[in-house]
Amino acid sequence: MPEQRNLHPKVQKNDEDDSRLLVPSSLELGPGAVDKYVISKQIVRMQEPRKLTPDDLDERRVIYPESRDRALVNRFRSLRTKLLELSGGNNFTMVVSGACPGAGASFVALNLAAAFAFDQSKTALIIDCNLREPSLHSTLDVLPETGLTDFLDDPDFDIARILYPTGIPRLRLIPAGSRRETPGEFFTSFRMKQFLQAVRRRYPDRFIVLDTAPISESPDARILTELCDYAMLVVPHGKITTAAAENAAAAFNPDKFVGAVING
Repeated sequence: MPEQRNLHPKVQKNDEDDSRLLVPSSLELGPGAVDKYVISKQIVRMQEPRKLTPDDLDERRVIYPESRDRALVNRFRSLRTKLLELSGGNNFTMVVSGACPGAGASFVALNLAAAFAFDQSKTALIIDCNLREPSLHSTLDVLPETGLTDFLDDPDFDIARILYPTGIPRLRLIPAGSRRETPGEFFTSFRMKQFLQAVRRRYPDRFIVLDTAPISESPDARILTELCDYAMLVVPHGKITTAAAENAAAAFNPDKFVGAVING
C-alpha cells in the first residue's frame, strides 16, 4: 500500500472525437476560463467500448470509487488532493519513476491516474514511457497496434491512433509503441516536447501521468522530468537502503520533485 512521504501540500480503439478536441491548457488560461459546457460535452463524447468490471479491477489492483479496499482508495485520493493543491487545481504532467526495478512505479502511476478519473469533470491520461519493459497495456488488456514511438517517428502520424480506451471511464492510455531501441533519442526530441504540450491541451482538465523506467537504471525519468511539471519517486518498502532512496531522489530536478511514495 503506498504511503506518502515528503510530498508537497483486449479492446478496439475508437477515439477519433477525442483527437479533434483541441483546447488550451488551464495552466495558460487560468481555472474556469474555458467554457464548462464545452468541457462537459467533450468528456461525454469519450467513448468506452467496454468497461472493466469491479472483479477485473480488483484482479489488476486498480482502484475504483466503490472498491472494498477503502484504505488504498483513500491513500490515492489523498495523494491526488495534495497534488491538486500544489498545482492550484490546474492540470499538469507528472513523471512517476521507481527508485529501483520492482518498486511498483507502474502500480502507483496507474492508480494515481485512475484517482483523477474518479471525478466526472476530469480526465486522465497515462503514458507508458518505460520503453524497455512496457507493462500498462498488458495490465489493462489493451492490444495496441501503435504507440508513443510510432507517433514520435512519423511527423504525419495522427495522435488519435495512439489514444486507447482503458475500460476505466475518462482514463486513456498511450502505450509504448512498436520500436523501443535507444529511448533517449525519443525523449530528447523536440517532437516529444510538442507531443506533451499537445496532449495536455487536448482537455483543460486532463491530468497526465508518465510511467517511466526506474531512475536508477535509466536517464529517461530525469530527461522527461525536464519536459513535465512534476516528478514523483516510488520507493519499495524495506527493499533498498535510505541512502539509495536519497540518491534516487537527488537525480531529479529539485524544482520539480514533489516527493516520494513508499510502496509496500
